[in-house]
Amino acid sequence: MSNMSAEVNSGLKVLIIDDSKTIRRTAESILTKEGFQVFTAIDGFDALSKVADHKPDVIFVDIMMPRLDGYQTCALIKHNKSFNKTPIIMLSSKDGLFDRARGKIVGSEEYLTKPFTKEELLTAITSYVKA
Repeated sequence: MSNMSAEVNSGLKVLIIDDSKTIRRTAESILTKEGFQVFTAIDGFDALSKVADHKPDVIFVDIMMPRLDGYQTCALIKHNKSFNKTPIIMLSSKDGLFDRARGKIVGSEEYLTKPFTKEELLTAITSYVKA
């Protein structure tokens, strides 16, 4: 079963933007095993060049990051004509209504609370990336 999904997912590019090495490693490990091509960025500035270079199919972005936070990063990506259709999923350690609303305002499609499960990550991706 797992092998089948890995074949379906191969070629799909996922960008994980988080200043936490643990979160980046966890998400990368889960998604790589499922066949995704995974790129990581340590903050919003790092992410912008990686979005341009790799053109990911879906982006996960942490809200609380130094320099450029998740809201600003999401807004910048969504304001770029080449990437404004790319689904962006916000990651946060707080499960707040205000954060969810603010995420929607800057254009994010979804909001996951950390720590996330493998199922939550995969469901979020399959909801927005149609094979």
